[in-house]
Amino acid sequence: MGRLFWKFFFAFWLALLASGVGVGALVWLHQKTATDDELASGPRTAFLVTEMAALLRHGGVPTLRGLLEERRDQGKTPVYVVDENGRELLGREVAPETLAKIRQVSQTEQTAGNTRQETVGGHDYLFFVPADNALNVRRPPPSPFLPLAVGFLASLGFSALLAWYLAKPIRHLRGAFEAVAAGKLDTRIGPRMGRRRDEIADLSQDFDRMAEHLQNLVGSQRRLLHDVSHELRSPLARLQAAIGLARQQPEKLESSLERIERESGRLDHLVGELLTLSRLETGISGMPGETIDLMELVGGIAEDAQFEAQASGRRVDFAGRGEAIAWVHAEPLYRAFENVIRNALKYTESGTEVTVRAERRSTPTEHLFVTVVDHGPGIPEGEMQAVFEPFFRGARSASPVGFGLGLAIARRAIEAHGGSIRAENQPAGGLRVEIILPLKAEAGADVLIESHRGD
Repeated sequence: MGRLFWKFFFAFWLALLASGVGVGALVWLHQKTATDDELASGPRTAFLVTEMAALLRHGGVPTLRGLLEERRDQGKTPVYVVDENGRELLGREVAPETLAKIRQVSQTEQTAGNTRQETVGGHDYLFFVPADNALNVRRPPPSPFLPLAVGFLASLGFSALLAWYLAKPIRHLRGAFEAVAAGKLDTRIGPRMGRRRDEIADLSQDFDRMAEHLQNLVGSQRRLLHDVSHELRSPLARLQAAIGLARQQPEKLESSLERIERESGRLDHLVGELLTLSRLETGISGMPGETIDLMELVGGIAEDAQFEAQASGRRVDFAGRGEAIAWVHAEPLYRAFENVIRNALKYTESGTEVTVRAERRSTPTEHLFVTVVDHGPGIPEGEMQAVFEPFFRGARSASPVGFGLGLAIARRAIEAHGGSIRAENQPAGGLRVEIILPLKAEAGADVLIESHRGD
């Protein structure tokens, strides 16, 4: 059961408890006031009650009756003696309700000395001193509307407090939804919840995460649109210039066509990268999945990179043993590992090597850890997270080749499989990229070990 349930439970329970305590206190006060008004108290009263009880024990009923008549005739303080049948020794009238209250007091407050009970000759006698003109006065019972009023006020107070406690955060939620619907994606309501710890507070946190995610998505789409328009402008401008040159100088038609073909290829590559990034942004649930050996996948990419690196005086050293079988979407992951390894090969110094290490670990679930280390200039600390954003070109980018989409595609492909990727500079120079990928298996899937090769 949730925390909100217990808040409702205790609120209603406290309301009922307050109503019961209020009604009980009202009745008790009425009874206590009536009893206090009907009985005399004090040291003199205690002395008289004790003396009369002693006289009954030693002198008997006739002697006690004679003394009580003498005190009555002399106008002294009367002492009442009532037997178990409710008859007063001198025949004086005592209201049954009052007598019942006095008997109750005598059973619970005998140590106070205001009343006393004695048993003589097989009969029980109750001794007490009444207050002036109190015994024959019948007090009316409390009005039945008083308990109803107490219960009504208690329930009204708790209901109003509970309604305010629930309505206030709901109003905040409603206002936040209206703000987000109006386009204010920076709206957050978590701080308005204060110290609440219940389902409504959890809902506000979910709303804040949703609003933040929407804000990031819309912001990334806007940045992407701006960056795409900027990236397309340059090749389109060169295409137009090549077409104009071909028309003005027909003798240079061949070189113009080569330029047009080269720029068309760049545009085609850019559009392909954008489509891949878009598919990863929207999710990979629609892509076909298969069970492959990721260790062999990474090893195949490193082998291809080593073959290409020989021409530039660089090397790729791969180390990885065993198998890492997982059910994945192979094409995005292939692009991710290839982009990271080729990016490291691009920036490592001539004559150095790129180290690729793949290891299967249990932490406690099975994961594949892949590290790629180069010996290049590294990345400024302020750009460490930005390198995984689309169209980002850092300070170490030495050439205009590429669009800054490789690491962005890698991060989205890894995260789409529940993994993570991060980069850090090496103390001796160079960049270290670490990829952690969970090894998830699909029940009943056939193991398909494939070696993917790039274009």
